[in-house]
Amino acid sequence: AIKTLNLKREFDADEQENVLQRFFREAEAAGRLHHPHIVTIYDAGEANDMAYIAMEYLTGTDLRFYTREDSLLPPLSVVKIGMKLADALAYAHSNNIIHRDIKAANVMYDPQSGQLKITDFGIARITATSQTQTGVVKGTPYYMSPEQFSGEKVDGRSDIFSLGVMMYQLLTGSLPFYADNPAALMNKIMNVAHPDPREINPKIVKPLIMILDKALAKERAKRYQKGAQMCTHLRQTGEKIDQLMAARKKKQG
Repeated sequence: AIKTLNLKREFDADEQENVLQRFFREAEAAGRLHHPHIVTIYDAGEANDMAYIAMEYLTGTDLRFYTREDSLLPPLSVVKIGMKLADALAYAHSNNIIHRDIKAANVMYDPQSGQLKITDFGIARITATSQTQTGVVKGTPYYMSPEQFSGEKVDGRSDIFSLGVMMYQLLTGSLPFYADNPAALMNKIMNVAHPDPREINPKIVKPLIMILDKALAKERAKRYQKGAQMCTHLRQTGEKIDQLMAARKKKQG
């Protein structure tokens, strides 16, 4: 698959060189990531005023399809998806790369093959370098962390918050924070607690509620500090759900 950026059409002449350099830096950063749940980048280049990134071709569809009320996945499937994504983020963060725009549209899923891949590290930054700036808001508003809205320097815990938003949406078909205008949305994300997802989907088990609550904590210090911690809790919860389902089948049989 080829992702392109038309420099002349998208940017003024005095911006093009800077954008091109940034594009290549970010492609190089993403290209250093080799994980089963992160899209593989093969090459990046420029031809005829068109910058491009060559990446692996993915089958299936993005996770937005599974955020609709009429096409929600079983909670156990969402737990397994969350576990794999938390592990992928832990790997990226260990390489000093933050995605900054984790959302359903940036995760490709093929239920037939089980393939699951985070895509579009296009606005990722290498946090160990001076390229990371404070005061620069990047991301999709509904999935953004409180610190992204406040313009603070972000770290991996911001991606964890966004993953929490996405898992909430996959489990309920609703966003945890919604408003008709950016100012109201910012206020909700920064100051208002998310609704109890069990009010929307009673099938969500209590351990999973606790994981969502921790991932969506307003204060970074109260959130999961590492993706690996979230991954472990999701794995344990998945095992409990498996045991409950097995016990229920045995009782019915």
